[in-house]
Amino acid sequence: MLGRGLAVAVFAAALDQASKAAVLGFFGEAGCANHRLPLAWFLDLVLTCNSGVSFGMFNQAGLNGLIFSLLAAIVVVVLAVWLTRVRSSFLAVAIGLIIGGALGNVVDRLRFGAVVDFLYFHAGSWYWPAFNFADSTICLGVAAILLDGLLLRRSPSQAKGREDLLP
Repeated sequence: MLGRGLAVAVFAAALDQASKAAVLGFFGEAGCANHRLPLAWFLDLVLTCNSGVSFGMFNQAGLNGLIFSLLAAIVVVVLAVWLTRVRSSFLAVAIGLIIGGALGNVVDRLRFGAVVDFLYFHAGSWYWPAFNFADSTICLGVAAILLDGLLLRRSPSQAKGREDLLP
């Protein structure tokens, strides 16, 4: 399962970086800037940079890029160790999605000091903060882990002694 999870991580990180490169190229930017292009009544293509954590929390200048990159690196190491113990393909893919998304955002922090976000969904005065492909893979991976742990049924013999539940 390690190979499957790592392959998903590499694919997710590569797709994230390719999507960000396409958006940067579309707006003619080599780094962080602010642009906005309405695509539909509910979706804008934007170019914005987030120096904080998810959805702009703690978005301040300074050492955030380095601090959040180090924290993400620690999370990636813990998840990689967990991935070595996983016996389920579903769980391996979920962990791979999180690792890939984290790595994609770390690359941005190291390159630009912030994460490039470009999808902005809204409806009237309701909006969702801008995000990127890496954020999506992290959310999907977390949701899949929750699904695996909370909802997928296992027989008592399958659940007994499952070391893949421990990080």
